[in-house]
Amino acid sequence: MANPWAGEVALTIDGERRVLKLTLGALAELEASLDAGSLVELVERFESGAFRSRDVLALIVAGLRGGGWRGHAADLVAAEIEGGPLGAARTAAELLARAFALPEQA
Repeated sequence: MANPWAGEVALTIDGERRVLKLTLGALAELEASLDAGSLVELVERFESGAFRSRDVLALIVAGLRGGGWRGHAADLVAAEIEGGPLGAARTAAELLARAFALPEQA
């Protein structure tokens, strides 16, 4: 079960429910993999609706890694994500918001 107080978000991939979390290591990896100069720029893209599919995939991969998954982005190319691209985008946005929310905001 995902714990929102710990910044966790659940997502079903290929019929398996997984818990995603942006740990410090996952955030550093995410920052290195994106075109954004900082995570603040990534947050701004999501807030303005200007995010790209690459942003969504990078957030999902980082969250999975923070949750203990050892795969790579290429492993998700043919994966069935519950809710499709829109579900993945919602999960990515929620994951990003929870990573930077104070406990009373989660």
